[in-house]
Amino acid sequence: MNIYFNKLFAMFPGESVYLNVGYKAALAVAGSFIAWLILKAILNYIQKRIKKYKFMRIDGEVFTVARRATLYALVLVTGTYLIRIFNIQLIEKAFFAFLIILFAAPAKDFLVILLKYMEDNIAAKTETKVDNIVFDLLNKFAGVIVYVTAIIMALDILGVNIMPFIAGAGVVGIAIGFAAKDTLSNLIAGILLIIDRPFEIGDRIEIWNAPVGSASWGDVIDIGLRATKIKTTDNIVIIIPNNEIMKRDIVNYTIITSKIRVRINIGVGYDADMKKTKDIIKRVADSADWIVKDPPPKVVVRKFGESSVDLQLRVWIDDARKRMDTISYITDKVKDEFDKEGVEIPYPKRDIVITDKRKESV
Repeated sequence: MNIYFNKLFAMFPGESVYLNVGYKAALAVAGSFIAWLILKAILNYIQKRIKKYKFMRIDGEVFTVARRATLYALVLVTGTYLIRIFNIQLIEKAFFAFLIILFAAPAKDFLVILLKYMEDNIAAKTETKVDNIVFDLLNKFAGVIVYVTAIIMALDILGVNIMPFIAGAGVVGIAIGFAAKDTLSNLIAGILLIIDRPFEIGDRIEIWNAPVGSASWGDVIDIGLRATKIKTTDNIVIIIPNNEIMKRDIVNYTIITSKIRVRINIGVGYDADMKKTKDIIKRVADSADWIVKDPPPKVVVRKFGESSVDLQLRVWIDDARKRMDTISYITDKVKDEFDKEGVEIPYPKRDIVITDKRKESV
């Protein structure tokens, strides 16, 4: 660029050196402004043309980021040239450091757009919902990663020794770690939950710390870095810290399939006809349309109780969320059928013998 400007100003030999420098600076600013207008018009033209082709559509935010990056690039070129011709080396490093921070904004925006594109075209096509959580976390930390990197690069250009800052940050990090060990434990457990995937959003799991008298299982509605939210069948949302979840056995009813086996205990009297009783129970199970027919319902004798023969009905259902409905339906219908057929449902009995000691003494 200097070569062309020198040839241009050679045509004006009488002008002073400072005036020539001023002319160069003015022409550089004007040239950058014209170049910006031309490049901006080209980007706008490309954006309008691409919209006509469905298979080449690009998010408009990409062109917004491209325009900002182009503007900053022209500022970088123009600023560098002005610093050189005015020979003000003192602000050169500060100028470059400032531009690095400035470029962090479009870099962060481009990274967010890229993550969004990958989320829409990769995570949306997978069956697991954990991918969506991972991309959500990356979107939240994208800005922090880019700006921290930009700040470190800017300090390095300024000649600032960042090692004391890193060491100090390490000491502060240790202190914060001790002060917020529970929070950090939850964060680490949250990352492990996302990696290990013992359950996903939408899975139905057992809840060990549900309020007394309320439902003891529910659906996972959110997996965060600190805690997991589970909505019980009573429509109560329970927020459980992730480190508590990692300490427990996790009972997941739907991790493989929503089809589960339900066991229903039924007691009958010792004088009941076992074959007839089993047929009644199977007939009730067959009357429920959500109970699968293959494998068929099965009735087994579990043990001989104090006052009853303890039977157990085992049925398979397609939807694990109908487990309690199944138990309620079978119990209610079996009671009605037993009453009709004269099958006794035993209950604890005690024989009390009253002895008159006065008669014994006579």
